[in-house]
Amino acid sequence: MLFKDVLVDESLKKRLISLVKENRISHAQLFLAPAGSHAFALAMAYAQYICCENPSEDDSCGVCPSCAKFAKLSHPDVHIIFPNCTTTEVKKDPDFTKFAGKFRQFVFDHNYHIDINDWLMELGGENKQAYINTRDCAFIVNQNSIKSYEGGYKIYVLWSADRLYRDAAPKLLKTLEEPENKTLFILITENTDKMLTTILSRTQLVKIPKLKTETIQQQLVKDFGISEEEAADMALVADGNYNRALELMNDNSEYKETLEQIQLILHSMTALAQAVPNKAEVNYLEVRDCIDNIIARGREYQKNFLAEFIRILRAMLMQNSHQEAVSKTSNLENTIIEQYAKAFNLKNVSQIFDECNKTAYHIERNGNSSLVFTDWYLKVAELIAPHP
Repeated sequence: MLFKDVLVDESLKKRLISLVKENRISHAQLFLAPAGSHAFALAMAYAQYICCENPSEDDSCGVCPSCAKFAKLSHPDVHIIFPNCTTTEVKKDPDFTKFAGKFRQFVFDHNYHIDINDWLMELGGENKQAYINTRDCAFIVNQNSIKSYEGGYKIYVLWSADRLYRDAAPKLLKTLEEPENKTLFILITENTDKMLTTILSRTQLVKIPKLKTETIQQQLVKDFGISEEEAADMALVADGNYNRALELMNDNSEYKETLEQIQLILHSMTALAQAVPNKAEVNYLEVRDCIDNIIARGREYQKNFLAEFIRILRAMLMQNSHQEAVSKTSNLENTIIEQYAKAFNLKNVSQIFDECNKTAYHIERNGNSSLVFTDWYLKVAELIAPHP
């Protein structure tokens, strides 16, 4: 991966390049990235530049033996560690090495625009919690005591480092603090709140800024040949998340399916909240099927559904406050917002947010999703109901 192909702020690229030129590479760096950023691509471009045999002033050469290995994600001194779990193919003791080939193909298929939810779908473990586990950390510790194959840096890229399992993370502390010479750790995360403070304290923070709307617009035009106007609309709704912009490009996307589910559930909730509910409008059997479908998609999808539900509610509040210009929403979202906004106000939305967060908490901790979502549905409907 070359720097020129990474979708990220140019000033950040220059800063990373200057660290290499000035020999000021911190041995452990934490790339804190917003959702939908090109963080993994940036980490690989950075690693490639460090290992390149003939780097230019602003990029890797792209043709030396080292760069050729990076193009295949097969450099022997670069180890990419990522969340994994048991699957139908790996029934016990999973570790990242057993999925290395699948992960490489996943990266290529998505042109380095990778997302944890897409990876779990690819892995076939969407109903499970995937982690960087103790076996993965043991590999890092053992590998760190071995000299690099090509005499340069040994680089460990930990993608989705917030999924570093709590029992596994302490195994890395000493290695992160006192690694062998010419060792670089790049930890990539969208959420530092889920990481141990002892890990955070041993890394140098590199903040990756959210992509500008204009940057996403230009990339969509370049990648798909769509009009400037169409790209501008998608870029606005994407709000810095290029992966979301890609979803909007797809007519059968997960994004549209999620909105249909939200619309169905909101319609039923608002009907149930009436003083005399109309059974036909409540249509609980269809809601039950919808919830079963959400559950069948796995825990990550369930959490994403709740996050999208919260985002729609926020947009409703903006509309009710006559601040809809602040809210970046698509035409599909606006249809839902205009239809149900009157049922929500500052008081009940605040309580609904709490219920959504509690539901996500229980899902993350392997609660019974069917019971959790049913309870959530009933509580939100109760909160919507007018009270004397």
